[in-house]
Amino acid sequence: MSVIVYSALGVLCLFLLKSLFGRKGSSASLPPGPPEQLIVGNLRDLPPSGSHECSLNIFGQTLIIINDANAAITLFEKRSAIHSARPEFPMAELSGWGQAVSLLQCTPLFRTHRKALHRELGTTAAVARFNDILDIEVRRFLLRMIQTPDQLMEYIRKQTGASILKIGYGYNVEPKGRDPLVDLVEKGMAEFCDVVVPHGWLVNLVPAFKHFPSWLPGGGFHKTAEEYRNSVARLRDLPYYFVKRQMEQKKDTPSFVLSSLNKEHVEPGSDDEMVLKWSAVSLYAGGADATVSSIACFFLAMALYPEVQRRAQEEIDRVVGTSRLPGFQDRENLPYINAMAQEILRWHPIAPVGFVHKSSEEDIYEGYRIPKGAIMIPNIWGFMHDPSIYHDPMTFKPERFLSEKGHTPERDPNMFAFGFGRRICPGRVLANADIFLTIAQAVASLNITKPVKNGQEIPVKVEFLPGVISHPAPFEVTIKPRSRGHEELIREVERTAPEEKSDAEALIRGV
Repeated sequence: MSVIVYSALGVLCLFLLKSLFGRKGSSASLPPGPPEQLIVGNLRDLPPSGSHECSLNIFGQTLIIINDANAAITLFEKRSAIHSARPEFPMAELSGWGQAVSLLQCTPLFRTHRKALHRELGTTAAVARFNDILDIEVRRFLLRMIQTPDQLMEYIRKQTGASILKIGYGYNVEPKGRDPLVDLVEKGMAEFCDVVVPHGWLVNLVPAFKHFPSWLPGGGFHKTAEEYRNSVARLRDLPYYFVKRQMEQKKDTPSFVLSSLNKEHVEPGSDDEMVLKWSAVSLYAGGADATVSSIACFFLAMALYPEVQRRAQEEIDRVVGTSRLPGFQDRENLPYINAMAQEILRWHPIAPVGFVHKSSEEDIYEGYRIPKGAIMIPNIWGFMHDPSIYHDPMTFKPERFLSEKGHTPERDPNMFAFGFGRRICPGRVLANADIFLTIAQAVASLNITKPVKNGQEIPVKVEFLPGVISHPAPFEVTIKPRSRGHEELIREVERTAPEEKSDAEALIRGV
């Protein structure tokens, strides 16, 4: 047996000894949880139901599940200074994702990223610069839907991908068929979601395993990590250098990267350049997949709750009329549409189990000890379906957020949907804008119903897929223009904003 094997086994033994004998701290107890088992901890147990907080122990690592919304606000907002760290994800680091903004610790580098993203996307005024891009892509999405309505999910992904890549890099996606950059970023996001699942890889649970050679049993994760690193490098570099080449050719389409390059000199190969590359990646990583999930949930909800769709159409017809599609200028006058956007975030949260936090200091909450280094997981789905906060939580009811007939609006799900405190999603303003406009224009122009076969209405399957970002399982709905006049409104985009030539060739040419 080689020296490296002995070394790796030695590290593992030290880790296990620490798990067994290295637990010292405050005399206060942890939140309740199932009984521990030697070394494995609570790996095979589920958290007890009904508790506001519960704790688990997996290979010596304390995990605390936050089931109470107020506890999450206290810990992640009011005490964010000590509960905003990230746990290590060795598989993510091995795969090249170590510098992703969402995985960085709260360091000056992290704050630099956040400052850059907030400057470009952190306010309604900043995002308003991109309203025309969002409007055009939503209209193109509607056009695709009336042409081939059986490709809903593909077109949602194309719409969100086209918007964010245009905003981030000034890149025009392939109007017909698949686009190489959209495919690349979707592949990268799927791989990112794979490597940040704490229990998805043994090396994430036992970091010492990262020192194991790939040829040992269980070391196959090294091969996967190498494959993922290649995707990460292309995702980080390919669109960035596309913008640089466009600048050299005086084809500088406005974008996040172009704006950043124009505001300050960025030396090639410098730390500043790497910060800009990763900030741009985070636009897609933080927004596209989440927006896809929300828009898909909207179409599912409309088929299930036709009375909601009818009320939304009535509001738009009354406020906007039928001679044009609604836009951002109508947003303040469409309370029910805004409530629908909120209810989409609540009914099926983008991330049902929120992204994990790590405590950088020991803390006491309501008599329970939170050890330094504890991993804390907010149960976002539980927050959004707590009957003490939301009446009839399993039902899609936008009116819960309206102040009408003496009703007090229920808690805004935006408090939880996009994270907390220092870790809140920097692209949430853009995501909300895209969700609002898609809902408003789709409801204004389309009828979304359950499919009918042989004269019989077919039930719509309501299932959701697991994952860091959760999507509805494949479902079928029928989508048609509300009228001939509404179809003409949709088709206006063919005249006012015809499809642009794809930048795919220019992107690949630089490889």
